[in-house]
Amino acid sequence: MKSKAFTLVEVLIAIVFITLSVVALVASNAAFTKGNAVSVELSNAEFLIEQIKELTMQLPVVDPQTRTNVFGAEESLLSAYDDLDDFNLKSYLPPIASNRQALTSLSSYRQIIYVRNVNASNFQQVVANHSSPVVRVTVDVYHKGKKIDTATWVRARY
Repeated sequence: MKSKAFTLVEVLIAIVFITLSVVALVASNAAFTKGNAVSVELSNAEFLIEQIKELTMQLPVVDPQTRTNVFGAEESLLSAYDDLDDFNLKSYLPPIASNRQALTSLSSYRQIIYVRNVNASNFQQVVANHSSPVVRVTVDVYHKGKKIDTATWVRARY
């Protein structure tokens, strides 16, 4: 008489296939989760770069009041910065928004801003402060001490 039940070998083979399927699903889920975390970090970094770009695009390259040759902040408070070179070598942790307010919800991120005078015909060549009407602004964004993104743009004195 033939039995309609599964043999032990058939059951073991089915268990192996099910186990391999579960392991593959768990591994792919972990990879997707890690990829999503990286995407969130990069998205936040791009957002923080855009905040600095929006803030600095509104500012003149040289102090509008004094037309000073001082390169760097003439004022001590962020709220009083009135020209682009005031932001040179500034680091913000927590990062700041375009309205100069701290973004405490992103407190694990840091923005570092570099403002350099560059040659008008070669934006890679740094020149003496205020010797060129062109400046290069670079923003680096770090997350938990690791550099996530950087962006650079050029502005001309107006």
